[in-house]
Amino acid sequence: MMEWKRKDLIALEDLSREEIELILNTAKSFKEVSTRAVKKVPALRGKTIVNLFFEPSTRTKTSFELAAKRLSADVLSFDVSTSSISKGETIVDTAKNIEAMKVDCFIIRHSVAGAPYLISKNVSCAVINAGDGCHEHPTQALLDLFTVKEKFGRIKGIKISIIGDILHSRVARSNIWGFKKLGAEVTVCGPPPLIPLDIEKMGVRVTYKIEDAIENADILYILRLQKERQRENFLPSLKEYSKIYGIDRDKFLKLKKKVFIMHPGPMNRGIEIKSEIAEKDNSLILEQVTNGIAVRMAVLYLTIGSKR
Repeated sequence: MMEWKRKDLIALEDLSREEIELILNTAKSFKEVSTRAVKKVPALRGKTIVNLFFEPSTRTKTSFELAAKRLSADVLSFDVSTSSISKGETIVDTAKNIEAMKVDCFIIRHSVAGAPYLISKNVSCAVINAGDGCHEHPTQALLDLFTVKEKFGRIKGIKISIIGDILHSRVARSNIWGFKKLGAEVTVCGPPPLIPLDIEKMGVRVTYKIEDAIENADILYILRLQKERQRENFLPSLKEYSKIYGIDRDKFLKLKKKVFIMHPGPMNRGIEIKSEIAEKDNSLILEQVTNGIAVRMAVLYLTIGSKR
């Protein structure tokens, strides 16, 4: 069995198929911990993990905190609004000062692509990317891979259609890298202004017709419109987007087979997905959230716990 040799987890683009599978297999063993009466193991006892979140987060931040605590680590959540960053301190200096307090790992979310990589090159402790700009969100993709493998027993040959704002989505990029490396067939679909130029070079099929995207898919991966990252108006109206690309009952009735629904959250109900679809029995959305803890436990263990 291969060993994890990386100091950091910055992007799925960097990982081999074997490294991704190592994380998924490790997560499988950790998922059982969350079913116990005492949801804790001593794997990271004595380790200190710092959450550096420069953007709002509910699922990712909470999931990392729970994952760390279930591994018995100490966790510090950094409040950016009351830090010296508001006085002009750079993020690198902030990280170096916190590292000087002998911490073992930074979990970093930032609005600027490349920020976790920059910090990782200036500190000796582990750095895990929790989402950077429009670049990548590796642990989200890993939990998505885990969820699909748990449901189907495999990734190879699965047909997944990623629908929505591909241009601004770090989740889409990480998922494309991950699913392609493990042998899935990936289609991306959305309005032409929200599909990146030359995305076919990542090995995906592109369509602008929602009917084409959902016709033969095993999984529909629905994305939220990233309005906070859009610097110009890409759509005539949300109503028109919802009518054409929103996943609703009418589109589901046309499907010839059972298709599973995934969404990274938070959902804009009524825009990219109707509530009745998000809550159907073939929705994997809450399973994604549950599996996020096991996957992040695996990532934390491999980056800082397996090097004792």
